[in-house]
Amino acid sequence: MSEAGQEEMPGRPARHRWLLRGVAAAAVVALLAGVAYAALRPRQGSTVAEPSGAPTPSPSASPTPSPLPEPGADITGPLNILLVGIDTRISVPSWQPHADAVMIMHIPEALDRAYLFSLPRDLIVEIPAFPKAQFSGQRTKLTHAMSYGSRVPGKPNSPDTAQGLELLATTVSSYTKIRQFDAAAVVTFQGLQRLVDALGGVDLYIDQRVVSRHRQPNGKHRAPGHGGYVGPQMVYEKGMHHLTGWQAVDYARQRYITGGTYARERHHQQLIKAIVGKLLDQELVRDPARLGAVLQTLGKTLTFDGGDQSVIDFAFALSGLRPEAITLVSLPGYGVGTGNSYRGEELNEVGRKFIAELRAGRADTFLAAHPDLVVPDPPPLTQESRTPDRGRPAADS
Repeated sequence: MSEAGQEEMPGRPARHRWLLRGVAAAAVVALLAGVAYAALRPRQGSTVAEPSGAPTPSPSASPTPSPLPEPGADITGPLNILLVGIDTRISVPSWQPHADAVMIMHIPEALDRAYLFSLPRDLIVEIPAFPKAQFSGQRTKLTHAMSYGSRVPGKPNSPDTAQGLELLATTVSSYTKIRQFDAAAVVTFQGLQRLVDALGGVDLYIDQRVVSRHRQPNGKHRAPGHGGYVGPQMVYEKGMHHLTGWQAVDYARQRYITGGTYARERHHQQLIKAIVGKLLDQELVRDPARLGAVLQTLGKTLTFDGGDQSVIDFAFALSGLRPEAITLVSLPGYGVGTGNSYRGEELNEVGRKFIAELRAGRADTFLAAHPDLVVPDPPPLTQESRTPDRGRPAADS
């Protein structure tokens, strides 16, 4: 059986629904919610101590009904989850959202490990016709699928992000040949920042020096100037750092850095993995009140749709997935055209082959033969390295 392709799984019910809004971290928030819920809920066959003074049931008492199946018991792997990060430009209501990050998390049949890989935002793809938005189809950059799909005829100032996701998902399915996504989610910069802050920040290994084009060291936005932004710049130095919400999002957004868009994709993946680690922190798992506060903080930015399955269903199904079991995969590619004639990006043969091998259930074998595709784990976190990143000014750009 294929691990990712619907073609090899006849009869499996389709569970994807594309009318979604929310954050990419919805899946991992769901996972944590399930873990916390499981900690409070008696397991099948467990013996729960009665409160002091509670009467002991007599042998003649009615037999205990059979326990209900755990939530998500009917969710089986493999699973594919589409995670999208968008730039919504809240200050510009008519701004059509662009897909700045497009990630796919593939979870094999056992549901105890995962692969997370990105598609370049500027990947050249065929975006199919989409009557809902009166879009006739075009061969162009992947990022535009979200913006073209979000157009609402007759309402130029009211783009529909959920509708844009529908076209983006169709486009990604066509390119990757992954015909079924079991869930999908969207994250805005604001939503992801709020999530990281609600978690008290994240520990993230910064793998190269990054100078921000958008933020000052104090977190304020840099002022627009002639040909770009002006003013002091936040600098993220290589090493382990504890980042706040705005720092984490700002760092992951930067693409005018060594490695360009492919380095930014790697940083997106590293941030998602760091969030998973923080969500699975034992103190948080054992604190339902704090977990509830995290979910409340996200508010309307958090929506998770798993088709016929609820958030708790997916949470229980993925409760065996740990951060260290998430393999980050960097797909190599190259730019097409240069300067003013730049058209976009294309994955090379190795990058395209990985997706095909993933669909066929041979990802491990392929990665063993191409270890350079695996993003290495950060060095062990020590108390000395757990320091806040306050940044420092850099020369104006």
